[in-house]
Amino acid sequence: MRVLFLPFAPRFIPYTIAMSGSLFFAGLISVQPSLFPFLFLIIAVFAGLALLGTVDLIQTRHAVLRNYPISAHLRYLLEKIRPEMRQYFFEDEKHGLPFSRDKRAVVYQRAKNVLDKRPFGTQYDVYADGYEWLRHSIAPRPHATSPFRVPIGGPDCALPYCASIFNISAMSFGALSPNAIRALNAGAKIGGFAHDTGEGGFSPYHREKGGDVIWEIGSGYFGCRNADGSFCPEKFAATATADQIKMVELKLSQGAKPGHGGVLPAAKVSSEIASTRGVPPGKDCISPSSHSAFSTPIELMKFIGEMRRLSGGKPAGFKLCIGHPWEFLAICKAMLATNIYPDFIVIDGKEGGTGAAPLEFVDHLGMPLKDGLTFAHNALVGIGARDRIKIGASGKIVSAFDIARAMALGGGLVQFGTRIHVRAGLHPVTKLPYRPLPDRRCHPGSLATARAGRAGQAAARCKFSHGNHAIADRVDRGSWARPPEPIRLGSFLTPGFSRRSHDFQAALSGARAR
Repeated sequence: MRVLFLPFAPRFIPYTIAMSGSLFFAGLISVQPSLFPFLFLIIAVFAGLALLGTVDLIQTRHAVLRNYPISAHLRYLLEKIRPEMRQYFFEDEKHGLPFSRDKRAVVYQRAKNVLDKRPFGTQYDVYADGYEWLRHSIAPRPHATSPFRVPIGGPDCALPYCASIFNISAMSFGALSPNAIRALNAGAKIGGFAHDTGEGGFSPYHREKGGDVIWEIGSGYFGCRNADGSFCPEKFAATATADQIKMVELKLSQGAKPGHGGVLPAAKVSSEIASTRGVPPGKDCISPSSHSAFSTPIELMKFIGEMRRLSGGKPAGFKLCIGHPWEFLAICKAMLATNIYPDFIVIDGKEGGTGAAPLEFVDHLGMPLKDGLTFAHNALVGIGARDRIKIGASGKIVSAFDIARAMALGGGLVQFGTRIHVRAGLHPVTKLPYRPLPDRRCHPGSLATARAGRAGQAAARCKFSHGNHAIADRVDRGSWARPPEPIRLGSFLTPGFSRRSHDFQAALSGARAR
């Protein structure tokens, strides 16, 4: 008896109406065939809905569709347009994610060279917790006529580079199209700033426009690898000595997904990409999660020194998203132990963007930019190396305030990537798990999958040591190993204290004596 009343249950009513309408109009046409031309569209609608409801009932993939045939599709439709509805009708100017409406607007306005001013003052609650502001001077200096440049290169660097404070962040060829690479490098040349290649290699499209280039290599050593995937010094030297390459950068990890490797599926490895990366075409291109050229802090510093030597004395440095604080301190100890210092270090905040990454990595792994910058600055002050090492910052840097904040926290130059995506029309409407920018549908042929493989996160997953003397002991022995009893490093890990430099000096006090 219950089955007989199912067609009249509220969740089955749309299906019942569609079936009844189809049968009714089919019967009417059989009686009066002359009405067919007038009723064709109505019959098609009812029959289409009836067919859709029948498919919903017999499929086994979605329980919602089986329980609510036809009407459940309205739920999927609303879910699909939900981000746009939220952004266009409910989101305010200041608190949208991943970028507020105001920040998107100012990128568009300044790119088009149109009015970007605002009336009536800020919309922020300036007394709310977490509000950020800068202290100004009542005696400002005259407007600068020369471009802001930062000299990069320590005493071991034969070819120092005077970099802009504003540069293009690492985005690989393959993650971006040839035309995008051409456009970015042409912009770098016109604007007088540097273009980071990303770890996908120094492609022919980077060379076409002649803009300054920072060549980044990761754990895949694309463009400078042997057949087995190991680092090839000869190939590295042949590329790194090109006049267009101004600095060489080693990627340890990326903010959006530190410690995550990547695979570019064989179908994506075209002959063009294979030639640029030095991999066989038509086979999976794997970017490991760890480096094979080094495994300890001391070996890392020696590798940085070798990169500098092979490039002909150009500035050499590394990029990372800080995770365990003692890992970075171990690297600082290794600098003192080997007397080899990088010319620059790029701190990538965990809020940085990526083509695709697991949700756990994007949301919860790695240190945010502000904390990472402060920590790195304090650590370098603590070992007396801050003056010779420039710090770069990357991660959701869009406006001049973002640049000033990064520089106030210890950064000397910044890199930006998402601002370019926004200006290029990749509208940051976040759609998970369906769309990245602008299309977050993650399937084997999508941009997300391609970027996950092509960007290839080269994170050095090495075991570091904790604490003050523990770090020094293990650096002397050339080991990343963690001590059995971790030593807490204390308050100097907290950014913003005026005594932070003294805390680092105390924490690292034994290094120079060694």
